[in-house]
Amino acid sequence: MRLTQHTLSRCISAISIGVCALPGYSLAQEDTPESQAAVLEEVTVTGFRGSLSKALDQKRDAVNVRESIMAEDIGKFPDLNIAEAIQRVPGVAISREGGEGRQITLRGFGPQFTRATLNGMEVPASTDGLDSGGGINSGRSFDFNVFASELFNRVDIQKTTTASMEEGGIAGTVDLYSAKPFDYSGFKSSLSVQDGYNSLTSEHDPRAAFLVSNTFADDKLGALLSVAYSERTVRQEGFGTVRWTTPVITGNTYPDTATPVINGDIAESNCALDGAAVAPINCLWAPRLPRADFFGNEQQRLGVTASFQFRPNDNAEITLDVLHSKLENQRENYNSMEWFLTHNEVTPLEITVHPNGKQILAATFDDVESWIESRVQNSETDFQQYVLSGEFLLTDQLTLNAMIGSASSEAYREEFRFYYVSDSHIYSYDFSGNGDVPRVSFGPDNYDYYDAANYEARPAAIRSHDVERDNLTSKIDLTYEQDQFTFKAGFAYNDREVEFRQGNGEYPDAISAVGYTTDFPYSDFGTGLDGGSLVSFPVADFNALFSDVLSRNFTNDLGSNWIVDEETLAAYLEFTSSFDIGSMMLRTNFGVRYVASDSTSTGYLNGQAVSVDHSYNNFLPSMNFALEVTEDVTTRLAFGRSMTRPSLNSLNIANPNFTYETRTASLGNPELDPYVSNDMDFSAEWYFAEESLLAATYFYKDVETSLTTNIVDKLVDQAYWEAIYSDPRYDASYGSDPAQVPYTHYIPENDTEGFTVKGYELVYQQPFTFLPGWMQNFGLVVNYTHVSAGDMTGLSESSYNTTLYYETDTFGGRLSVNSRDDYVLAAPGGNGHEEEIKYGPTHVDFSSFWNLNEQLTFTFEIINLTDEEERIYGTGDGTLALTREYNHTGRQYFLGARYTF
Repeated sequence: MRLTQHTLSRCISAISIGVCALPGYSLAQEDTPESQAAVLEEVTVTGFRGSLSKALDQKRDAVNVRESIMAEDIGKFPDLNIAEAIQRVPGVAISREGGEGRQITLRGFGPQFTRATLNGMEVPASTDGLDSGGGINSGRSFDFNVFASELFNRVDIQKTTTASMEEGGIAGTVDLYSAKPFDYSGFKSSLSVQDGYNSLTSEHDPRAAFLVSNTFADDKLGALLSVAYSERTVRQEGFGTVRWTTPVITGNTYPDTATPVINGDIAESNCALDGAAVAPINCLWAPRLPRADFFGNEQQRLGVTASFQFRPNDNAEITLDVLHSKLENQRENYNSMEWFLTHNEVTPLEITVHPNGKQILAATFDDVESWIESRVQNSETDFQQYVLSGEFLLTDQLTLNAMIGSASSEAYREEFRFYYVSDSHIYSYDFSGNGDVPRVSFGPDNYDYYDAANYEARPAAIRSHDVERDNLTSKIDLTYEQDQFTFKAGFAYNDREVEFRQGNGEYPDAISAVGYTTDFPYSDFGTGLDGGSLVSFPVADFNALFSDVLSRNFTNDLGSNWIVDEETLAAYLEFTSSFDIGSMMLRTNFGVRYVASDSTSTGYLNGQAVSVDHSYNNFLPSMNFALEVTEDVTTRLAFGRSMTRPSLNSLNIANPNFTYETRTASLGNPELDPYVSNDMDFSAEWYFAEESLLAATYFYKDVETSLTTNIVDKLVDQAYWEAIYSDPRYDASYGSDPAQVPYTHYIPENDTEGFTVKGYELVYQQPFTFLPGWMQNFGLVVNYTHVSAGDMTGLSESSYNTTLYYETDTFGGRLSVNSRDDYVLAAPGGNGHEEEIKYGPTHVDFSSFWNLNEQLTFTFEIINLTDEEERIYGTGDGTLALTREYNHTGRQYFLGARYTF
């Protein structure tokens, strides 16, 4: 992109004219930036308000569009979870799993579009899911729940790029910084302890953190150690259907002999399958696997950081940062589902049609099998990072920064899953009282739902997954400063590798469930869900199964294993300046980054290793302007080109991942090119009072190269039939013979049509110091984001965050509300749905403190104050809202104390 002097002049004029319309604008400003800084430093605030004030200073001083979150005090981050802290930033929405923030969406882009760094290098951390919606992460998206928030003292969210920033995040970059000894003067230490209580589990869980820091030898040496440990007991309860569908969509209709009583009118009178007329009932939507869901998880999380700094003189500083984190989960899942995947094997007796004429609202069926799923799953994530960095002042104008870092994570999971399959019986459901949780009943054929003799135990999945990720990073930057001009140049090398391994266990033959069944372990199952009914049910006795038929011996499943190795080499040039334009000051940043990327994907086909190489190069120019129109008004304009590489797991060339129960096949594509976007941001910021901001930002991203998932229903390639038939997870009773039944294939591929994302962010932040008396201790932070991007998955059109706080030197509290619109999970959705959509939740959190003295503080917090329910639904033909999942996780309470010395 070429920017002439005339064009630059017009851009600056446009920015100035736009800001001049703001209330309170004045050209008569005589204070210098130095005097502004002096005034800001005169006011000292602490606590949450102090954190906001420091973050506002960071935002104001940046030349690009940036947000920051700062620690309130030593060892005290504003929130218990990093993702939940970031969600207060404009443009950010988060996904929670098991009641805890895991990943973020930034400006409408999903987690894979946001790059995360820790102490200057990319973070390869992966974790396992904590509820029904989560799985092990082998892609590029970052799981923020792997680290305790107490380990960090600052988070920056970069929304526009500079040439010196490493590439990879079209949405932006989240930079995490752990504490360092030179951040403090002399000896500092803090200890915090908390007791957590969940309203659904009724369990108490400990949480503790300790930090100690000191400097020695006239502040030439420093050392810091921090440790954080926590436990969490989580339950998710609800009802699911694993999607609704119609017999016509599945390709098998109800038996011709069925003559059900039909209450209500069916909208589709000309129902046909493969051109042949069938009974209209076969065009009605009904749940595929209606089931009561229970997911329980016990978690232990340990985090340790150490930092050592050496400053031999004023011209050199060397830092070694070490971080270790360990996350363990013990998960148990129980689902009671009725098998409707093969409609030709169930007989409708009576149905009630929804007033819309398109779905079965209530029904009674005969010849239905109950499939009770029981699963235990243990997972562990180990992460470690070592970063050695140095800053050296070579001359008065020339500075050298160098860094080398190594980071690795391993996420291991073993899973034991059984289906207990019953004899055929009569089953009824009724959604008329509640569209999410039905009333269910069995009989009246004297069928005993709880009698183990009516079930056969079938192993469904006995396997292990192991994801190892390794990153090596080295960077060199040279900075030359002359008066108000700065020139930077540098190189960066990254080597990223992810390896996925699957192990298959020993699958026993199907056995009678007698002697291997126990009562459902939770008597209060379903508490807190409105309406409907969730009945308890018999579940697998894993103690007995491990004693008699199960083992933890796994054999390597070579055909499912894959490795992706990616090397990148980047170089950049960057020029930063500041100069006066009349009474205004303009700060600029120009640069270009060039990066070469090479990847090698390795998989195993028929026992032989097969590798595919792929290379591409990208030029990424960037321009940032910050115009200080007055002492209180700053406008920003940014142009840039950004990129996001394909998810590492989408590059694999291993055998397709088959799911036999749902007849799906997921494939990789090692020759995928990255997403590439041309970006523009414009913002106006009015710092109308101390610690206050009124701002608006418009952003536009033209993604010219993107990826899409091609969804095709077809028979599985014959080359895979033998592997499927020999797979111990395959069971002919699923009705999923690859030679006869089509599978839904999900195939990633490049899309040159691209798409655009545009939107705006509005921010208001102010302490109410202008109010009289005690009311001046209140303050408010509000932001609203609107994004439009067509049918982009993961996108909420609107989201907002509001925090009302009250703080004095002795006590304070804050109430935070985070809300987002519904967003598309998949388009098209599975099993004939035009879309699958997740309900946009509204989460309310509360936090408070009481300072007994300068050292001792007591705290009380509530996460998910309203026990918000999570819901996923399919749209059917585009006009319906058919529940796929409906659940909740309860409220989380924390009572604690923190001592600083």
